[in-house]
Amino acid sequence: MTTTAIPSAPTASAPAGGSAFRDSLTMLRRNLLHARRYPSLTLNLLLTPIMLLLLFVYVFGDTMSAGIGGGGADRSAYVAYLTPGLLLMTIGATVVGTAVSVAMDMSEGIIARFRSMPIHRGAVIVGHVINGVLQSVASVVLVALVALAIGFRSTDASALEWLAALGLLVLFATALTWIAVGMGLISPNAEAASNTATPLILLPLLSSAFVPLDSMPGWIRPIAEYQPFTPAIETLRGLLLGTGIGHNGWLALAWCVGLTVLGYFWATAKFQREAE
Repeated sequence: MTTTAIPSAPTASAPAGGSAFRDSLTMLRRNLLHARRYPSLTLNLLLTPIMLLLLFVYVFGDTMSAGIGGGGADRSAYVAYLTPGLLLMTIGATVVGTAVSVAMDMSEGIIARFRSMPIHRGAVIVGHVINGVLQSVASVVLVALVALAIGFRSTDASALEWLAALGLLVLFATALTWIAVGMGLISPNAEAASNTATPLILLPLLSSAFVPLDSMPGWIRPIAEYQPFTPAIETLRGLLLGTGIGHNGWLALAWCVGLTVLGYFWATAKFQREAE
């Protein structure tokens, strides 16, 4: 009597071939549904840049604009100066939610369950990354609409410059999202992930987002100058307002590429190590 061998089910270490794209879309859909059911985290993070925008424009706007321009108070000029920095700060605040979401999945055992299923292993974190980038872009659009409502104008920017500005925002969001995924993977719980990702909110405060670098004390100026947010802010400011970009454009691109590569290898290595 002969017996027929029953094929074994595929495991997480041997995912079904050709399923990476499909599985990544499935994980993205799962993360989008999760964000829709629990919007409070995204809203709390998004309120920070919006409140700062309103605070600095309507409370400090006259004083800050007089100090920057060296002349009379001009709140509309300060809205134009402030908005590019707040758009990038919005990305830093939004991706904190990605770190928290990844940490929650790890601590609650959801990712461990995904590993036992016949899905592409990398799809789990790729879904988080795509979701984080989409949320960041949506948040930037919302903050930009608030800025437009209170007086921000970019009359000199061409369509190509607007497209380049959008590309820079997407690249920056991708870079910070990969870093946030790595932060979430090393955190034991959601609270720790939120604390670990705090520098992504604090760094814009120590950049050229609110005041020019030459107005800062000498001891803090190197911190503001040699960090990823400042060249990205100056590049975005140049694209939208027509100010000089100089070497900041190349620095911003270098930071985006470097952080993306660093975050990708850090997150994937940590994810693979957790699976062993």
